Amino acid sequence: MDLLNTLVDKGLRRELPTREEALAVLATSDDELLDVVAAAGKVRRQWFGRRVKLNYLVNLKSGLCPEDCSYCSQRLGSKAEILKYTWLKPDDASKAAAAGVAGGAKRVCLVASGRGPTDKDVDRVSETISAIKEQNEGVEVCACLGLLSDGQAGRLRTAGADAYNHNLNTSEATYGDICTTHDFSDRVSTVQQAQAAGMSACSGLIAGMGESDADLIDVVFALRDLDPDSVPVNFLIPFEGTPLAKEWNLTPQRALRILAMVRFVCPDVEVRLAGGREVHLRSLQPLALHLVNSIFLGDYLTSEGQAGKDDLAMIADAGFEVEGTDTTTLPEHRRQGCGEGACASEDAGEPANAKEPAATVPAPSDDAHRDLVSVRRRGAGTDLPPNA
Repeated sequence: MDLLNTLVDKGLRRELPTREEALAVLATSDDELLDVVAAAGKVRRQWFGRRVKLNYLVNLKSGLCPEDCSYCSQRLGSKAEILKYTWLKPDDASKAAAAGVAGGAKRVCLVASGRGPTDKDVDRVSETISAIKEQNEGVEVCACLGLLSDGQAGRLRTAGADAYNHNLNTSEATYGDICTTHDFSDRVSTVQQAQAAGMSACSGLIAGMGESDADLIDVVFALRDLDPDSVPVNFLIPFEGTPLAKEWNLTPQRALRILAMVRFVCPDVEVRLAGGREVHLRSLQPLALHLVNSIFLGDYLTSEGQAGKDDLAMIADAGFEVEGTDTTTLPEHRRQGCGEGACASEDAGEPANAKEPAATVPAPSDDAHRDLVSVRRRGAGTDLPPNA
């Protein structure tokens, strides 16, 4: 189809699609799905070959968060029966990270619940970063600690943090629908602080919260404007005990179309398949590897993922290879900064900020896949070995 040929040509040239073209990807039919995956796969292979970067999450502090983000099992007022514990000691966090590195992870993501770190928290995380880097040569460390205050990004960079994650999650127009304790601009500011301090920016979204196609386009184009090096795409995990527990809005086919759209809008960026892939992609997970070049290995923050060995088998069976620590993830032009035309956008379309009805998808009953949401009971914060 002409749309896909146009998008492939643009992706291979790092020329960005219009909003109308991005919306059209989301509007394709299930009959066209394999064509969409194949087209986006050409763009993925142009910039990342058949490599898959593995990332491993260590939840440094679980639950007890004062923020009210509706999607989160750690939110203020959450009744989700998740693990709750305060800060891991640096040695314990380093041991947890080592399990992920042993399983093939190239990046360790250190996450802590809360609005943002205190200066004492930054000191604690800095010790953890040092411990991980001393014990694991070549590993990247990404911190995800919430909203940053002045000077904290620089301190984390000095401590050895390679990257900082702070997701935009949804469109600016609808951000107030999912959170009232901070706003969209707070998140943008934190990403910009990380970039200014010399850290690689990691910022993405959560799909499946009842948003419209226009909302998805808005947040992905906002991410494109921020120009992070990596864009995690999460699919809502509807935890019992949270306000979005009954939001089962995704099918595997829609999840794949969302990933393809992100790849076309962010052709040469590390697109990471993140939380919720097992819940919503299910048996179609291997197809997603043709769209993304990065995944999380094993478990997530408060939910369990599939076994790490199954992740590795899936990658091999699909004909992909795990990216080693001796390989640089990003294409050379992104590592050296944007060259002529590399950051330019072609955006002839109208802004997609008008609210429109959420896309109609076959909605399963509330209980259809609820057994796929499994609360994490192993790894960090427990006496059981982690899944990696």
